[in-house]
Amino acid sequence: MQNTDTVLMIEPIAFGFNAETAKNNYFQVNSQNADTQEKALSEFNNFVEKLRTKGVNVITVKDTLDPHTPDSIFPNNWVSFGADGRVFLYPMFAQNRRVERRKEILDEVVAKGYDIKTIEDLSGSEQEEKFLEGTGSMIFDHDNKIAYGSVSLRLDEKLFRDFCEKIGYEAVVFHSYQTAGTERLPIYHTNVMMCVADRFVVICLDCIDDKTERETVIETIKNSGKEIIEISEAQMQQFAGNMLQVKNKTGEKFLVMSETAYKSLTPEQISAIEKYSEIIYSDLNTIETNGGGSARCMLAEIFLPKK
Repeated sequence: MQNTDTVLMIEPIAFGFNAETAKNNYFQVNSQNADTQEKALSEFNNFVEKLRTKGVNVITVKDTLDPHTPDSIFPNNWVSFGADGRVFLYPMFAQNRRVERRKEILDEVVAKGYDIKTIEDLSGSEQEEKFLEGTGSMIFDHDNKIAYGSVSLRLDEKLFRDFCEKIGYEAVVFHSYQTAGTERLPIYHTNVMMCVADRFVVICLDCIDDKTERETVIETIKNSGKEIIEISEAQMQQFAGNMLQVKNKTGEKFLVMSETAYKSLTPEQISAIEKYSEIIYSDLNTIETNGGGSARCMLAEIFLPKK
């Protein structure tokens, strides 16, 4: 089952620029001012409303002021909710993001009628400075049991391979880069350069500098029976890779992205996507600029069985 009809979103209470993550998230720009939280909350609420209007089930949980978690709006990095009732808690690179793992958030999901059978906490590897930031760093093709992972400070290759073995998925490992200033630097999360949907994959192949790795990724996607919709590095910088396909209660499919991402796409790319999915886009400019993450980062998919 590639898509879910239920997502968890964390309502920001003190959203802002996170200097700790900005060290190697080259999408972040510090434009924080007195109304940053207010603007982020407005963007959040509008986004939630757009999803709910289309029939997507959105569980929202309000963040807390203490501890201060400027990036809590991006829960998909610290938690995943599996169809087998397993919940995984992931090791996080930034220390001030580790406190986002709050039991009361899981309790809220259970209160909404979902069954958590086991919680597997992988965060111990933070002590060894090894990280695996959930569905930010890993992109899953659930139907074909494949996981794509771009190696970075936020995806340790051994942790990734071990995790794939644990859940019975094939690991496809590669390296992806973006040009930041005059340097070619690792992309911090795989989910900014690729999105796997049920019948297509949006991907920036230009980011995979190694030709052999690029060919392996292309071949794997083609063998999985999905159409490749390629985006440029310039479009990737506009968060065009940071998309997620969801569905509603009646099974209609939607590809979710930000307005920035949508506006960067060509008419040909839009029609290629719309062959398979209606597009939902929302203005997330404040969140993208200060947070360095976009629509997909804000959505933690819930595949859990109902109680």
